[in-house]
Amino acid sequence: MRVTPRLRPRSLAGQLFAVQAVLIAAVVAGCALFTYVSDRTQAQEAAGRQAMAVAAAVADAPSVRAAIRTPEPTEQLQPYATEAQRHAGVDFVTIMTRDGIRLTHPNPDRIGEHFLGHIEKAQNGESFTETFTGTLGPSVRAVIPVMENGEVIGLVSAGIRVQAISDRVQGQLTGLVGVAAGALALGGMGTYIVNARLRRHTHNMNTAELSNMHDYHQAALHAVREGLLMLDGQYRVALINDGARELLGVTDDVVDRSVADLGLPAPLTGALLSSEPRVNEVLLTAERVLVVNTSPVSGGQRRGTVVTLRDVTELQSLTGELNSERGFTQALRSQAHEAANRLHTVVSLIELGRSDEAIDFATAELELAQALTDKVVAAVSEPVLAALLLGKAAQANERGVELVVSEDSRIDDGLLPECLPARDLVTVLGNLIDNAVDAAQGSVGARVTVTAYTDESDALDDADVPAEDSLLVLRVSDTGTGVDPAHAEAVFERGFSTKPAGPGGRGLGLALVRQTARRHEGTLTVSEAAGGGAQFEVRLPLRTTGTDNTTGTDKTVQAVQAPRAAVAGGDDV
Repeated sequence: MRVTPRLRPRSLAGQLFAVQAVLIAAVVAGCALFTYVSDRTQAQEAAGRQAMAVAAAVADAPSVRAAIRTPEPTEQLQPYATEAQRHAGVDFVTIMTRDGIRLTHPNPDRIGEHFLGHIEKAQNGESFTETFTGTLGPSVRAVIPVMENGEVIGLVSAGIRVQAISDRVQGQLTGLVGVAAGALALGGMGTYIVNARLRRHTHNMNTAELSNMHDYHQAALHAVREGLLMLDGQYRVALINDGARELLGVTDDVVDRSVADLGLPAPLTGALLSSEPRVNEVLLTAERVLVVNTSPVSGGQRRGTVVTLRDVTELQSLTGELNSERGFTQALRSQAHEAANRLHTVVSLIELGRSDEAIDFATAELELAQALTDKVVAAVSEPVLAALLLGKAAQANERGVELVVSEDSRIDDGLLPECLPARDLVTVLGNLIDNAVDAAQGSVGARVTVTAYTDESDALDDADVPAEDSLLVLRVSDTGTGVDPAHAEAVFERGFSTKPAGPGGRGLGLALVRQTARRHEGTLTVSEAAGGGAQFEVRLPLRTTGTDNTTGTDKTVQAVQAPRAAVAGGDDV
């Protein structure tokens, strides 16, 4: 069985070309027909006026009036009528008596016969024109009385055959057809050019394909979870999907608005306004970490930019957890090595018979480790922060930096409200400590000092914090080279760093700290530490709107998991 292939519907451009060609042909044909009818009518009217003028000239001639009263008028009038007919360009000039008997005629054999046509009005002294079929065929004729002293003494008729009029119109019609054909060809050529351009723009798709593509486009646009933003050549928003609205935090109608007017962070706005493509660039908004990709759209000239946005806030936290676990693994490996050395020392002392020295050595090491734990827990009994500080102390010690919890630190267990998640605290304090350790490493007396406390007096001095709330103050200082005052604001921008960039990039930690502080309506400042170096301070309001119902078991779990949530890496200054 032979299957007949289904014909593909004509493209949109082809359909428009066919419609336009038919319309142009119809318009040209209508104009040609109208012109033909109009010209024919005008030709008949012109023939009537010409016949009337010739007949009037003959009737007014004195020689005609004189000849009519002679006994043999034909002898004088026939040559005159023939000459008038030839010079006036009419087909006949007939002079007759008042009763309609021909005195002249183009065919001499018809002289003396009765005139074929209506003469009643002329006999009463009126002039008129009519179309009538006489001996020469259908003609447009005029009949005029010959008057003398107010009396009708004869009649004159001049006429032009209808066939002669048709021949004239036929000549005009030939020219009209040529003009119409030229107009049709010109219109068809213009239509073809326009539709060829349309065919390129529509990729030769038919209306059904265009409709399906629009439906699929709308469905995909609103279904995709990633943010999609399309900018025109003037960097105005041409299209934005639901995901992009959510990621950028815009709720108003932003279509046709410039990117610079959307109120986005300066680095993100700069990336969107850049004429160069951006590939997997990490940028921050007020609450999110975004991966931005931009791709210019060009076709001989710049037509716009396609922007994709991907939310990696959670991914960034997981990456931080992974980096933190790697750091803790290295610290545990180092501590295991040191513990093995100490154990070997104790075993060797026992083998040498110096059991008392072995006991003293082991006791001193145990007291030193316990003293650090007791000091941290006594100052910061909040389990999440305590676990973080103990873990960071081990990491700092591995890198030759002493991490000290100041005596001013005091955060009681259960003080932090539910509105301040432990992960955010770990993000803030973990990144500040990592940057401080990086800055202090290699300096004389390398030390990082951490101060964490709550104070209602600070809240009373802060106009943005209600009087019934208190402030959580986290302060980290180091013995490094400090921060250049000219860079006091730039250090918080994404991408700023004084260290070589690694595989994951630099300049993200402090930007995340400021993002977290702003999200909780807090502040982040940098100043010079008392002993030189830099001092970073975060002030977070502790809202009293929530109640902490976390059990002791839950807090123990949090204390174990908190170090894993630290966004570590020391990737700022």
